[in-house]
Amino acid sequence: QVQLVESGGGLVQAGGSLRLSCAASGRTFSSYTMGWFRQAPGKEREFVAAISTSGGSTYYPDSVKGRFTISRDNAKNTAYLQMNSLKPEDTAVYYCAAAFGSSGTPSDAWKYDYWGQGTQVTVSS
Repeated sequence: QVQLVESGGGLVQAGGSLRLSCAASGRTFSSYTMGWFRQAPGKEREFVAAISTSGGSTYYPDSVKGRFTISRDNAKNTAYLQMNSLKPEDTAVYYCAAAFGSSGTPSDAWKYDYWGQGTQVTVSS
């Protein structure tokens, strides 16, 4: 069992930055692909970023590429999402997730075995 706790959300003006953290406990953190997803009211959950177990590979959709950076510190059992140049359309609840195993692709929500409770990010115009 893995517990994930997100932090770092909040209210920011357009063009600003936030850094989300995802602290993990339980099984070996370095064995998990880590991902970030978001869900805005009335919209489907959306893939935001993912990082491989070693941190050597990262994945982003076009909507955030160049603005968001995912990273991880396996020694601290923590994943991060640095969000720059934020836009009002980035407003959503952001969830981190952990996947054990190689099935699926990093953007597939079904691939992930564990999810955090979410943290709200609100970008004002």
